[in-house]
Amino acid sequence: MEPNLSIEHKSLKVLETYEGANNYILKLKQKFQTNRNFFPSRNQADYIITYQNTQPKVAKKWVLLDTYFAEKFADEKLLMTTPEKVWIEKLLVEKDKAYHVWGRFLENEQLYDFWLPKGSIVKNVSIEKVEVDYTKYSHRPPLEHQKEAIEKLVGCKRFILADDIGLGKTTSTIIAALETGAKKVLIVCPASLKINWEREIKNYTDRPSYICEGKNFSTNEDFIIINYDILKNFHDTKDLKNSPILNARFDLVILDEAHMISNPQAQRTKIVNSFCKNAKYLWLLTGTPMTNRPMNYYNLLNLIESPVSANWMAYAIRYCAGYQFNVKGRKIWNVTGASNLEELRDRTSRQLLRRLKTDVLDLPEKIITPVYLRLKSKMYEGLMGEYYDWYNTKKEESSSLTIQFSKLMKVRQVIAEEKIATTIELAENIVEQGKKVVILTNFTDSLKKIHEHFGKQSVYLDGSCSKIQRQHAVDEFQENDKIKVFVGNLKAAGVGITLTAGEAVIMNDLSFVPSEHLQGEDRCYRYGQKNSVSIYYPIFENTIEGAIYDILAKKKQIFETVMGDNMGDSSADVVGEIMSMINNR
Repeated sequence: MEPNLSIEHKSLKVLETYEGANNYILKLKQKFQTNRNFFPSRNQADYIITYQNTQPKVAKKWVLLDTYFAEKFADEKLLMTTPEKVWIEKLLVEKDKAYHVWGRFLENEQLYDFWLPKGSIVKNVSIEKVEVDYTKYSHRPPLEHQKEAIEKLVGCKRFILADDIGLGKTTSTIIAALETGAKKVLIVCPASLKINWEREIKNYTDRPSYICEGKNFSTNEDFIIINYDILKNFHDTKDLKNSPILNARFDLVILDEAHMISNPQAQRTKIVNSFCKNAKYLWLLTGTPMTNRPMNYYNLLNLIESPVSANWMAYAIRYCAGYQFNVKGRKIWNVTGASNLEELRDRTSRQLLRRLKTDVLDLPEKIITPVYLRLKSKMYEGLMGEYYDWYNTKKEESSSLTIQFSKLMKVRQVIAEEKIATTIELAENIVEQGKKVVILTNFTDSLKKIHEHFGKQSVYLDGSCSKIQRQHAVDEFQENDKIKVFVGNLKAAGVGITLTAGEAVIMNDLSFVPSEHLQGEDRCYRYGQKNSVSIYYPIFENTIEGAIYDILAKKKQIFETVMGDNMGDSSADVVGEIMSMINNR
């Protein structure tokens, strides 16, 4: 071919001898042969030169169309009806975002060529049917609804488990992870849940796990647990070659509380998106409903490669009632709305499982969950040192149970205040899921700080409240949709009131009297409650509180009787046992 010819003349030389199977090029060849005035445009010439040796792929099948694109095609091609599918005879050319197709939209049409955006094709997500031998987990068997989650996760490599709070997503996910045979598993979660993940893993396997802290990372263990806030220490999106996370080659990545990466502009979202691209398995856990603001879930759907996320603009317009407006000459998108939600649910249902507590028949009426934490506090260590010095040197004075108890009051206050941040985080997560929550504490300072944080979303009740104030707080929580949080003193709010609008209770700190916790839990779990109630106990396991909780749990037989009335010893005996345990640590 002469080197000085224009690209248009070069393409004509190709047409003279072309014998390939690209129907578009063949159509141009026929025009060239039958029309003496035919001369290709620059775009046509580029296409001929670029794809003259590309072999088209024969498809011969109907494929489903995305509703948004189907409506666009109907407008552009002046079709009388909106097509639900498109016939693809051949894939002539594939580009990054589109296919050049030889096909038709209507049954009686002639075949012709057109460009089809990849996002316009609804792809069927393959989910394998799996069978799990649950006898391996007979020591802590999953409930029936958890088995469904396990099998969905194992059968689908990219999946969102969006069950309601209290349905045991962690248990389901760990068993599913074991069933995949994954050798290396990365678990990303809020800092407050790291120890819980480690404990839950140990319930089902003796394979080693490691909790990342600060700038410490390990690749020697099978399960690596890390919180979102420190991911930046181990993955730089601009230096992928030196990323410890990428270099560890995880088979499975689990993102707990995955709604924390819904903002595409946030640094943590960019980091997670970067290292999740090549994960063999990627599971997202979130208890937040998927239909409140659909744009909040675009990134999650994109991570699991849901077909609806193939085109951002199509998603924004179709499911977020999105539209553009001008601000100082710039076009801005408004995507805060919601539209076609039933269609969105249908189109994402294969890769998403969501059950509400009201849908699940095998759930206990009250679910008790300890949330284990680690305390880093020099004040706590100093106060405990002072207590033991006093106990060991003042034998006569320290023999009194009452004095021992009072001496530990400051220690308990420090523990309570250190826990406020975790309690708030737990409560915010519950509120985000559309639930109301009751928070109980023994200390006024803790109560005030929690109430101040939630502001107009909350009401409070302590011993200083009058009968009128007390009833007003209860009524507001029960009847006002804007009030999401009830903050109460354990003694003042633990008896005589009904808070059945709440589906969760958080015990910010522990009483030494088991019956006080039982009473507090039952503010929500009582006559009139239509839903299962989740009770959370944040516990610093490396403090005296960890041991206190174990004694309380044993006395109340939490896991066997779900906080029943089989109290065994009297409260005084329990307090004596707790003090004896503390003094002999």
